[in-house]
Amino acid sequence: MNVTVRTLQYYDKEGLLTPSSMTEGGRRLYSSKDIIKLYQILSFKSLGFSLEDIKERVLKMDTPEEVCIMLEQQEKMIEAQIKSMKLVKTSLHALKEEVIQMKEVDFNKYADIIQPLKMGNKEYWVIKLFDDELMDYFKERFTDNVEEGKVILNTYKEVVEKAIQLKNKGISPESDEAIELASKWWAMIMEFTKGDLTLLTKLMEFNDNKENWDQEMANKQKEIDDYIGRAIDKYLRIQGMEFPTEELNNDNK
Repeated sequence: MNVTVRTLQYYDKEGLLTPSSMTEGGRRLYSSKDIIKLYQILSFKSLGFSLEDIKERVLKMDTPEEVCIMLEQQEKMIEAQIKSMKLVKTSLHALKEEVIQMKEVDFNKYADIIQPLKMGNKEYWVIKLFDDELMDYFKERFTDNVEEGKVILNTYKEVVEKAIQLKNKGISPESDEAIELASKWWAMIMEFTKGDLTLLTKLMEFNDNKENWDQEMANKQKEIDDYIGRAIDKYLRIQGMEFPTEELNNDNK
């Protein structure tokens, strides 16, 4: 069975496998029954059971029903581990691609990317484009409010798709439909920034940096930039407002 002396000593110490007798010199002597128990321990250990489980649960079961329940539980746990490791593998590959594209070592940015990758979030490319200020705001705002962040992201996607549909149908950006869409877009921006003009500036810079976006989203956003911009201008005029260009310029000085 290729078991080391140290392993046998550890099993003895943990109360898993106590030798039947000891020599006067202190050497452990194992009987045939001990060897059978060792074989049982190693067999269940190979199925992913911990030594504690083997000691406290596995070797104490008396009925086939109990053993079956235990095996089913272990099977589910292994399936979850396999799923988790597949995601880890996918994340490793994706992170490797991102490291190549970033062309510089930034472990803080790597860590920011790893978390959404582990959650299977395909929008991690957004985070890698955030500067430090926007990243700090994002983490403070959404680390404990993941669902809120998802709502804003989904709203953005829905508005983009709707804008593309209206544009392709030839509907004017000053139409009632486009104005209603612009109101949702503006509300989404205000919800994300909480009215902070500095963050609005950051979002505008982010929008101008499409060469590093996910290609599909970049193409969609480019298609509706002018359309949604005109719709927002019209919406703000109706509300008696103007796009805060002057304030943004002052913030950039």
